[in-house]
Amino acid sequence: MMQPDASLAATPDAALVVPRLEEAGRTLLALPASGPTPRLRQSVWTVLQGAMEGYGWQPTRVRPSVPGAARITRMDEALGWIGLIPPDRTVLRRLVGLRALVHPLTDRHLYPWRRLGAAVGADHKAVQRWHAQGIALIVAALARRAPAPPAATAGTTSDPAPSSPGSDRKRR
Repeated sequence: MMQPDASLAATPDAALVVPRLEEAGRTLLALPASGPTPRLRQSVWTVLQGAMEGYGWQPTRVRPSVPGAARITRMDEALGWIGLIPPDRTVLRRLVGLRALVHPLTDRHLYPWRRLGAAVGADHKAVQRWHAQGIALIVAALARRAPAPPAATAGTTSDPAPSSPGSDRKRR
């Protein structure tokens, strides 16, 4: 079980949840792509490739740095929050998840509001409201899950009640 983040322990709100989701999206997109690819099935003309490499042409691809273990743990926790949105609200889940994807190098959302609106067939203003509703559901669920602060115990003590004069001896 993961420990909850200290920043969300006090009072979770949208100002804390949205940046954490966006950080999780950046981390997810910064992870190296691995696994089976169709690259091996492509035909490559080695003559042309050798000629291009012979003249110093090599494609360069800027990659973000690989995130550390702490960022990946925070990503897992934040992306788990999307599951706090009720299962019957799948559109809200998708909107919150897609809006969280932020390119790690350019710091731009992969899905702007208008593109999300076109994807679900709605106005971009409606998509913004639905996203806010999804975030509000996450904040409410996090507030319910957060441990209650310790109650003030004014007037109560942990000392036992006064005993009778002969009960001070230890019993065996």
